[in-house]
Amino acid sequence: MSTTLLQSIEAAEHALTEAQVHFGHGTDNAWDEAVFLVLGACGLPLDANQEQLQTVLTSAQLTTVSQWLSQRIDQRLPLPYLLGETWFAGIPFAVSEAVIIPRSPMAELIAEHFAPSLKQPPKKALDLCCGSGCIGIAMALHMEIPHVDMGDIAPAALALSQRNIETHGLSQSVSVYDSNLFAGLEPAQYDLIVSNPPYVDAKDYNEMPAEFAHEPRLALVSGDDGLDLTALMLSQAADWLTDQGLIVIEVGNSEVALQAALPEVPFLWLELSQGGNGIFCLTAAQCRQYQGRFTAWQQSR
Repeated sequence: MSTTLLQSIEAAEHALTEAQVHFGHGTDNAWDEAVFLVLGACGLPLDANQEQLQTVLTSAQLTTVSQWLSQRIDQRLPLPYLLGETWFAGIPFAVSEAVIIPRSPMAELIAEHFAPSLKQPPKKALDLCCGSGCIGIAMALHMEIPHVDMGDIAPAALALSQRNIETHGLSQSVSVYDSNLFAGLEPAQYDLIVSNPPYVDAKDYNEMPAEFAHEPRLALVSGDDGLDLTALMLSQAADWLTDQGLIVIEVGNSEVALQAALPEVPFLWLELSQGGNGIFCLTAAQCRQYQGRFTAWQQSR
């Protein structure tokens, strides 16, 4: 009996729903997940029309759909790892299990050029803990920043970032460094520093759905309160910002712990109309004003 593309999608939707998989790595419902899974497994574009939905799948396509669905359900493997690609800020990025899957609400802020917090277009920007390179590359493309540096410590992530840089034709304007935060960078000052560092606290990590176990733990967890890397970054940021510079850091649910640790610091928590939370910014002047406090907090941890 033949199976059409639509029938395969409907069957996948039912299977995903019955299995109660977790959505949150690019989709938020079983239908969209099924569409992307089946089209990807069949090697078809994501914009299939109604006529194509009646296409009868080959036995090879059906086999691949079955294999992918099994990996998604039985292993709880996030779909972008099966696809080898995901989208961030309207831009496709190659991904693998070497990096977390791009999903940061930072995409909304990039589209808005970090207005109104960022007062002038940056000439030089930095993306720390870059992973796949999605934030730095999206800034370069959407904001037309002449020079963007990116840094990470995972060799596989660095290779993937470089691949994404080349895919988007940015080899002349975007550079990636093997760098533990600022430690491996060449001396410079930036108009904009952006980071989505590991920020999941130990308790939240232990309670996360099984899908997240496929992502590198190094890219998710940062100490008991999720703020080890943020503390180190804040203690050094003042030295890397221009006088009018801005630093933007995502800490997610660790926002509560950060405010409790540094109640005197006037973090500006950015509004996110498309969902998400826990992104703050500080000006270069604020980073310099509170650098001593940041250093003391980091050293006390």
